Formats: sequence, structure tokens, C-alpha cells
Amino acid sequence: MELYSVYLIAVVLGLVEGVTEFLPVSSTGHLILVGDLLGFQGPQGEIFEVVIQLGAILAVVWLYRAKFLHVAITALSEPASRRFITIIVLGVLPALVIGAFLHDFIKSVLFSPWVVSVTLILGGFAILAIERWHLPPKAQSVEAITPMLALKIGFCQCVAMIPGVSRSGATIMGGLLLGVGRAAATEFSFFLAVPTMLAATTYDMYKGWSLLHAHDLTMIGVGFVVSFLSAMVVVRWLVGFVSKNGFAPFAYYRIVIGLVMLAILIYR
Repeated sequence: MELYSVYLIAVVLGLVEGVTEFLPVSSTGHLILVGDLLGFQGPQGEIFEVVIQLGAILAVVWLYRAKFLHVAITALSEPASRRFITIIVLGVLPALVIGAFLHDFIKSVLFSPWVVSVTLILGGFAILAIERWHLPPKAQSVEAITPMLALKIGFCQCVAMIPGVSRSGATIMGGLLLGVGRAAATEFSFFLAVPTMLAATTYDMYKGWSLLHAHDLTMIGVGFVVSFLSAMVVVRWLVGFVSKNGFAPFAYYRIVIGLVMLAILIYR
């Protein structure tokens, strides 16, 4: 593969990851679909996609650095900081436990463009239904989310283990169903993403790092930086957007993309 083509693929996939990681449209699903269209598949492609997710996660860490730093410094002295840590741990716990048992099955059986296309469509209709019939919001801020509510949202997040569902989408929609406001559910999904994706990425890197070669590191670096920068833009914008417009635009996008990909897969 020509060197410029390798870098172009890195930029495209980094942009796809950064833009979609925190939107309810499934970053993993988009990476699988785009990687399939670009012919960038196999073990190296999967590890590359995993590593560039760190760029998107670090964007959240950077944007909310004051929050994370304050919690870390005051964890022993402020009840509010201990409560924040508690709801994050409870929100992440179901995915860590269930993911440890199902990781290999999901990777080997469900990571396919066909699965992604179908779940994008079904997820789009699910978002439209939840937007219409969710509970009136009672928790309008992350601080108002109770430990039990956080645990329930954590179980909702587990649905996103199916490629194409969307981790952020499952978390946010689960929050809406359980009475969390749009902005609070979106922000909570950002916070849950950090430990959840760090754990998943570290595990995948540990299992597959030996498949990469020295010349792959430059490509990974390019994708990582593009993912970080594009995620910064999306995270800054998303909370304000969904507060005013809801999630229906993302639902329609999912349905259209899913139908287009099914058509491509059937007729190519």
C-alpha cells in the first residue's frame, strides 16, 4: 500500500472515531463499515481501531480535567467527590464484568458489517421511540444521579457490546428511560466512557499488540491525533445541541446509513 494511502486511511479512521465516539451512532460500527469499504481489515486493522479510541477518550479527560482533578484531590474530604466516584464505578461495573465473559464471543461472531448495518437501523427506531415515550426527567444533572440509577444505566450500557448499538447511545437512552435529563445523560455518558473504554482498549492492546510492527506506529500516531482533535470538537458541541434538538437527528442518520450499507453489502 502506498505511504500516502496509509496516512489517508489513518486520517479518515481517526476522524470517524473522534466524531462518532460520543454520538449515539456507534463509533465501532462506523469503523467496521468504513474499514470494510477501505479494505483495511484483519488483526492489524482491529488493533489500530482500538488504539485510536484512546485519542477520543483523552479528549474527554482533557476537557473535563478540572472536574477529574478536583475529584481526585478531594476524594477523602468531600462527600460530593466520593459520591461522583461511586456512581462512576457502579455505572462501569456491569460492562466490565459482562464484557470479561463475552469479549471473545462478541469479537469473533458479531464484528461484521451485516450486524452493524442491522443494529444501526434498529437502534435508530429505538431512539425515536425512547425520545417519544421516555419518563419525565427527574435528574437534571450528573450530581443528581443516585448510585442505584447509575448501576441501572451501567446495565443499559452493556447492550452496546453489540457492534452498531453505540456505547454512548445505550448509556444516554438508558438514562432517558430512567428519568435522567438529556444534558445530564449525555455528560454522564462522557464520564462513563473514560474508565469503560480505557479498560476495553487496554485489554485489546494487551492481546493484540504483538501483531503490530514498528512501521505501524506512525499510522497509529496520525489516527490518534486526528481522533483526539475531532473528539474535542464533538464533546464541546454535543451537550448544547441535544439540549435544544434532542436525539431524533441521530436516529434518522442511523437509519439512512444502515439502509445504505445494507444495499452496498447486498449488491456489491
